[in-house]
Amino acid sequence: MTAPLNDNNENNGYDSIRRSYRRMFFYQIWVRSFFDGDGDGVGDLKGVYEKLGYIRSLGIDAIWLCPVYPSPNADYGYDISDYTAIHPDFGTLRDMKMVLDRAHELGMKVIMDLVVNHTSDEHPWFTESRKSRDNPYSDYYIWRDEPNNWDSLFEGKAWKYDPGRGQYYLHIFSEKQPDLNMDNPEVRSEVKKIMRFWLDMGVDGFREDVINFISKREDLPDGLPFVPAVNGMFAYKDGPHIHEYLSEFRKVCEEYDCIQIGEGPMTTLKNALTYLSGKNKTLDMMFSFDHMMADCIYTEYIHRPFSLRKLKRAFSKWQYGLGGKAWNALYLENHDHPRVISRYGSERFRNESGKMLAAAYIFQQGTPFIYQGQEIGMTNIRLRDINDYKDISSKTNFHKYHIRDTLEKRMHRIHLSSRDSARTPMQWSGERYAGFSAVRPWFCVNPNYKTVNVAAQEDDPDSILNFYRRCIALKKHSKVLTYGSYREFFPRSREIFMYERVYKGMQRLVICSFSKRFTQVTLPKKYADRPRRLLLCNYAADSRDDMLFRPYEVRVYSFPRSNTDND
Repeated sequence: MTAPLNDNNENNGYDSIRRSYRRMFFYQIWVRSFFDGDGDGVGDLKGVYEKLGYIRSLGIDAIWLCPVYPSPNADYGYDISDYTAIHPDFGTLRDMKMVLDRAHELGMKVIMDLVVNHTSDEHPWFTESRKSRDNPYSDYYIWRDEPNNWDSLFEGKAWKYDPGRGQYYLHIFSEKQPDLNMDNPEVRSEVKKIMRFWLDMGVDGFREDVINFISKREDLPDGLPFVPAVNGMFAYKDGPHIHEYLSEFRKVCEEYDCIQIGEGPMTTLKNALTYLSGKNKTLDMMFSFDHMMADCIYTEYIHRPFSLRKLKRAFSKWQYGLGGKAWNALYLENHDHPRVISRYGSERFRNESGKMLAAAYIFQQGTPFIYQGQEIGMTNIRLRDINDYKDISSKTNFHKYHIRDTLEKRMHRIHLSSRDSARTPMQWSGERYAGFSAVRPWFCVNPNYKTVNVAAQEDDPDSILNFYRRCIALKKHSKVLTYGSYREFFPRSREIFMYERVYKGMQRLVICSFSKRFTQVTLPKKYADRPRRLLLCNYAADSRDDMLFRPYEVRVYSFPRSNTDND
């Protein structure tokens, strides 16, 4: 059982994100596909500004903006060519300031993506660095006369030869995303200048992209050739100076009382604790990936049938492992993963499974993150031609899949795994282009937008949207669901995910069915004969209180010690 991790400043209000993040809900915005505010078919900051009231209506306390910097879009914003400006597609610095000011007026914080493992190859630092071996920017990137055997995560080998300089540069991701040399103190100084620029404007913190990659093994050793998809990864993550460098960035954030949330691909629980706990912790939360592999081995590569037991093991490992020591970042969707209903739920039971999945993760110990469209149950898109997809990793993977696979099988794998399923335009209404824009959007709209949209769900009390609002309100007003310890029951069940939250004698039991069939549920002995109160269910209320669960049903129970036990 995990121990409760209390917030020592729980009565200090929401004035400081560093003191209150454990009680908050975050909403992630991939701006290009959120809402088109200026009528050009591309989502932008004006669109974000117009929809801040909607976001607040969910009960959201903070928004996370994916990169809005100038970029050639080789990786749609994660290849940055200028860290202190706004991409013209998204607006201007004035628009950014308007979003910040309005969000703060509404009581919401704003965090931005900090992407400093790599830049665009069109960034001025790189254009200078590649000119010669003896200019001021020469050592801003990782150059070698001879490459090692590392693979890129996006395309081919991780080294690209530059004939002008006569050397190879490292790119863990796209060839157009050269890795910065964080061992150079001048590079770290540049990062701190970037942080201060945005913090001075009013940003409340950062989500730090692949932050555990910024320190590589100094000798850059060859990787393991029998793991071609991730060859070298264990040498280019969690490097020897990672905490030293993050401590420098941490000091900046301490000056501004802001938050740092790291993305940690392939980071183990043991390693995560080195970032998240102790007097010298360098991050407030970290996005882990274990629970995103319940139907795959790495989302893009090896696909398998969904395994509830695998999902539960991942959930519980991090709940138990961080319990009482650090704080979880809870999520089921983001810009890098396909839609969760299409993966772990059922499109046939979209309404039921979408709600169940919401409760399954929101009520665990940690801070929930909701990705745009998740709250209305958006699902994967299925395009017929690989050329219709935009994402570089989807196109690369399509051509890397086994040569003997049929076209249909390769496209099926793209349907299962493409990041583009999370990047289709937000479905605001049943009007043309899903109400996202008045003109043809930059990317395809999912054909189900006529029935799956915000407008259709706003006034429907049985909608996924309003169920998310209920989940958010329930957790935000419950100390036991916020701070309580976690314990899983029946971990070997292939149909039921059940866990309790306990805080100062108060108890809540969350029961989630992952079955398409009616399923008989057995309560743990400690709860079997006790009076219980149903706090939440994703089916219409009725008088039955037996333990026969309907397809994808979720129930949240309290077990009052008295009639006044209302948490």
